[in-house]
Amino acid sequence: MTTPALETEHAPEQPPAAYDAVVLASFGGPEGQDDVIPFLRNVTRGRGIPDERLEEVSHHYRHFGGVSPINALNRDLHAALSAELTARGIETPLLWGNRNWAPYIGDVLEQAHADGHRRVLAITTSAYSSYSSCRQYREDFGKALLERDLVGKLRIDKVRQYFDHPGFLAPFVEGVAVGLGQVRAKLAEAGREGRIHVLFCTHSIPDTDAAASGPRDREFEQGSAYVAQHLANARVIMERATGSDGGGDIDWSLVYQSRSGPPQVPWLAPDVNDALAELPGRGVAGVLLVPLGFVSDHMEVVWDLDTEALQTCADLGLAAVRTPTPGTHAAFITGLADLIAERVEGGPRPAETALGPWYDVCRPGCCANQRRAVPTVAGSDACDLSVNPAGPPADAAPSPGPGVPPAGAPDRG
Repeated sequence: MTTPALETEHAPEQPPAAYDAVVLASFGGPEGQDDVIPFLRNVTRGRGIPDERLEEVSHHYRHFGGVSPINALNRDLHAALSAELTARGIETPLLWGNRNWAPYIGDVLEQAHADGHRRVLAITTSAYSSYSSCRQYREDFGKALLERDLVGKLRIDKVRQYFDHPGFLAPFVEGVAVGLGQVRAKLAEAGREGRIHVLFCTHSIPDTDAAASGPRDREFEQGSAYVAQHLANARVIMERATGSDGGGDIDWSLVYQSRSGPPQVPWLAPDVNDALAELPGRGVAGVLLVPLGFVSDHMEVVWDLDTEALQTCADLGLAAVRTPTPGTHAAFITGLADLIAERVEGGPRPAETALGPWYDVCRPGCCANQRRAVPTVAGSDACDLSVNPAGPPADAAPSPGPGVPPAGAPDRG
């Protein structure tokens, strides 16, 4: 799989700052059957979706007793990162807040201010650039500051998107190297021969959001920073794990999962299950599923991949393995601590692709909200509260860029 080279642009860093708290921000998830519908109301707020429809789409949570794994995983991540920061002598407290379930970001920020914190550094559990994986978090921070009268009283900066940080990629390199051996072992045990295909899996998003991802003054492969970041990562991982960009008996491709929304709205494709269905006809006998878009084994991984995609593999007679997510892998925890140290102490800003290191402060119009102008933090356009402390003016909707019609955007974890 070859693509034209992309122009390298290294983002300017922000000077080190004295932060008195760090907040780990995530999507959130229900922790019991009674939480499922209230949680889904939060995820879909403002869209007028009736509870009857929410119940129809709740099956994956109901299947697991109403419990999403994401909160427990974030508790583990919080504990591991706290320990790493302490071991480095970084005594800044690490807080944790969610977009869609307790502990809510707004409550955490209000308590942080009450505890005397005035400058907070945010780090999210989403590594890539898109509306729902970056800007929407910034909007939630901005909304919390406005609603709780904290504008000008509590400053929030944000760690750069870390899609190509060595600490994020190392667990995937390890997972692919080990996983390929596991697939080969399964094939050998069954006495089968055939090619192996690596499917790098990430959350689908609407085509309009994909086109609006990243800053407006840069060009990206396939017209999307979100897509380009995943493709660049996949190439690095294959090179590190196999010594080549595929080659031999191994091919790879980028696929998508977990789409939602009206069927008439185009989203990134192909879907992982559609891609799997084509592989046996191409002489593929083994598959490695790599959850490249995900930090931990939350619902989109354990349901869409471990339940649905692996069942598709079984139905097609494909030997299949799913690699781990970074989770609390030592390299990932070290990498997150390094990202925090970048902003606290300064120093190196490593990146494994030509696309990075990414921006400490988001560029104007980056990952634009396709529906309306919403207050943000850690940005530089008219929506940012550092530019307009009262919130964006009515005419301040970020431009989605040439040829990108407005469309709804998904919530993602």
